[in-house]
Amino acid sequence: MDVKEDTIAILEQFDIGNKLSSLPVLPKASVLIPLMVKNGELHTMMTLRSKELRTSAGEVCFPGGKRDPSDRDDVDTALREAEEEIGLPPEDVQVVCRLVPIINKSGLLVTPVVGFIDESFRPCPNPAEVSAVFTVPLDFFTSDKDHYATHGVAGTMGMLHSFHFVDPDSGSQYHIWGLTAMFAILVAALALKKKPDFHVAFDPEDPISFFQQVLHRRTSKL
Repeated sequence: MDVKEDTIAILEQFDIGNKLSSLPVLPKASVLIPLMVKNGELHTMMTLRSKELRTSAGEVCFPGGKRDPSDRDDVDTALREAEEEIGLPPEDVQVVCRLVPIINKSGLLVTPVVGFIDESFRPCPNPAEVSAVFTVPLDFFTSDKDHYATHGVAGTMGMLHSFHFVDPDSGSQYHIWGLTAMFAILVAALALKKKPDFHVAFDPEDPISFFQQVLHRRTSKL
């Protein structure tokens, strides 16, 4: 098996399918976590949100946004938003799985959709929404080198993880933190079958049960 096929086989085991269909109805959003193989290693693509946006302006995020009435499901939302934000055609994404959703600070139920894209893809960012697009080696999110953590504020899941990444192509520095950092750590731990060098609240052997517990704890209060 090559790196891509191996990773797909691993991640498919963690697809939530319809396991969470009994959740209360919450406003929904999705993000696409695009993976690619570069020089034999897994990378992910991230965006820097425009400073003109009303929410999360100037923050690093995965492509994504709120569910549109025309979207059939979480995957539809993630693919539509990725096309709008970085010009990624939906047909160029090999969707692998949906992971356990997390309720963000705004009360949105955010579902991470993981998919493979080709290394040759060249993003065309929509300047109204995105000011930069860059790729990060996935194992960066399991290393303690440029990572630091603080105790999360009330309502967050334990530690608040942050990373400082310097893009070798542009020299630009990016601060990756919060929900985006948590999704990146989760996908890295799963795809690479690697326990992060730093403490995380979830069990890398069985991370999904932790996020399900957090989700049910949060939704039981609704």
